[in-house]
Amino acid sequence: MQAAAMAEAVDFPEAGAREAFEDARAVEAAARGDRRAFERLYRRHVGRVHALCLRLAGHRETAEDCVQECFVAAWRALPTFESRSRFSTWLHRIAVNSVLARQRGLAARLESSAGDDEGLLDRRAVEDAPPLDIEAAIAALPDGARHVLVLVGLYGFSHEEVSSELGIAVGTSKAQLHRARRLLATRLGLAGEGT
Repeated sequence: MQAAAMAEAVDFPEAGAREAFEDARAVEAAARGDRRAFERLYRRHVGRVHALCLRLAGHRETAEDCVQECFVAAWRALPTFESRSRFSTWLHRIAVNSVLARQRGLAARLESSAGDDEGLLDRRAVEDAPPLDIEAAIAALPDGARHVLVLVGLYGFSHEEVSSELGIAVGTSKAQLHRARRLLATRLGLAGEGT
């Protein structure tokens, strides 16, 4: 039975199972150099990868650059993808690493140009602006708190996974999540309501 006909015949017990099956087929083809198969993977996942990068980075331009870097890295590494996890999970890890690498590079550049406050102005403008919505409030969080909130609170990573991914202790991850929630409550005007 052909894979497409098999996909129609198989009763997928979970909502994401069909997508995982289709991804597996596209990954196999793309790993052999099929650009159209990779384009299908890109179209299916670009929205979620962009949302993850935007939430982690806090800036649209940085997120867009990280999305591009993520998919370029995925294309290059696709032949080594071993399918031990879902393609989407693997892709999200690449995206997280892309954002973190950029932010480490930015931090190093800011430290080396300590007298130059121009790079800090955009960040301060975001932090000082009254949040118009939850996305703006998340973007204004300090990097550590924002990273943990996005990964644990929004994407369901465990504190152990975040600890490994960010290179921090599990306790630090938990503390950053608590800090992020407290800061969000304050910025959204909910500080006195059960926090």
